[in-house]
Amino acid sequence: MARYFDVHPENPQPRAIGQIVNLLESGGLIAYPTDSCYALGVQLGNREGLERIRQIRQLDERHHFTLVCRNFAQLGQFVQLDNSVFRSIKAATPGSYTFILPAVKEVPKWLLQPKKRTVGVRIPDNTVVQSILDGLGEPLLSSTLLLPGDEDPMTQGWEIKERLDHQVDAVIDSGFCGPEPTTVIDFSGDSPEIVRRGTGDPTPFE
Repeated sequence: MARYFDVHPENPQPRAIGQIVNLLESGGLIAYPTDSCYALGVQLGNREGLERIRQIRQLDERHHFTLVCRNFAQLGQFVQLDNSVFRSIKAATPGSYTFILPAVKEVPKWLLQPKKRTVGVRIPDNTVVQSILDGLGEPLLSSTLLLPGDEDPMTQGWEIKERLDHQVDAVIDSGFCGPEPTTVIDFSGDSPEIVRRGTGDPTPFE
């Protein structure tokens, strides 16, 4: 059964955050709220956890997983950024965007989109997630919690606990979490491409 953490959205309890971080460091898979919708997350090097996410969501090898980063300095350790891309992304973070960018050589091949050698990155504007990332000291490897057959992601922690009780190790609940995923911008080509329109305003990238 999954552990259930009721976390204050603006003042997360340090003890709960510490327990969540310990669970992640022990190979756990969590369902957690963001500034867009709920997501599934594991520690960066957790390949078994990655496969568990694939099974839950029934994803193939082409799916872009996202590195959820605490800040821009952390994001810059994993992707290549020229000056214009740097300025565009800096102006939109933290926020409800996922950016697809060429990965640096240090990023493991199994994290990359096979053909393009790209990776998705984001910096969420969410206090609970930021607290988890601060304790973890590295990005979360993450994917939107959208289950097969569902049109929209789930919005309530208790609902996720009921449906995924034996598939995840913990559910973090900090109140209602909207149903709309991030806006996805692909910077791997010559100009930005809006791949998915979501919570983040796509206008700056059009």
